Amino acid sequence: MDITLALLLFSFIILLYWVITELFTFFFRLTGLPADKARFQVISLLTGTGFTTRESEIVLSSRRRRRLARVTMLFGYVFNVTIVSAFINVFLSMKVAQFGPQFFGLLIPLGTVALIFVFMRVPKVHAWGDNLLRRFADRIFNRTETFNAVMLVDNIGSESIAQVSLRHIPEEYLGKSLAETQLRAETGILVMLVERRGGKPVPAQADTVFEPGDKLTVFGDYNSICRAFHAREHFSDD
Repeated sequence: MDITLALLLFSFIILLYWVITELFTFFFRLTGLPADKARFQVISLLTGTGFTTRESEIVLSSRRRRRLARVTMLFGYVFNVTIVSAFINVFLSMKVAQFGPQFFGLLIPLGTVALIFVFMRVPKVHAWGDNLLRRFADRIFNRTETFNAVMLVDNIGSESIAQVSLRHIPEEYLGKSLAETQLRAETGILVMLVERRGGKPVPAQADTVFEPGDKLTVFGDYNSICRAFHAREHFSDD
């Protein structure tokens, strides 16, 4: 096989691996994982390394994420075995004499892959891609504004830290201060931070009244958080 064709194949595999990583990251983000945690876990699962970190508890805490993790691991194993076998066959079929004259041929395919990576890291391009995926996800799952959105941030023992985006205020909390809702006493949920539109997160106070558009950082049992705020997992925001 010609060295240029082999390098083109190598570059295509790199690009394909990146696309697969982003695809599975997208699936995990649909379950409410932040982008950075989702991407790290996907790379760990696909490559079979690093999955024993503490953050893996976030994946294991949800049945949907566990199923998706199994699919990712199996896909990664089959894909890696296939690629390794293909490359062994490619390089065994090449002649050593081919490397010299066509050495600079690697600059074209590898440079193309590098440019794609750089282009996708541009903030505006990245934001455009996220918005496109979010609209695509909403269309797939036929999502409406009926439910609030929850994003799992971390697990601490059996409890979770999550961010709840209030699209609407649950009727039982409407017009009530945080103290009046009895959230902590009745559900064990601690509201730690409140972020208003255009503002910065501030500590929740006893007299805090929830408003549509608020983003709440809360601590407690994850299922209780979802029930209390009528929330479902969503495509996470960065």
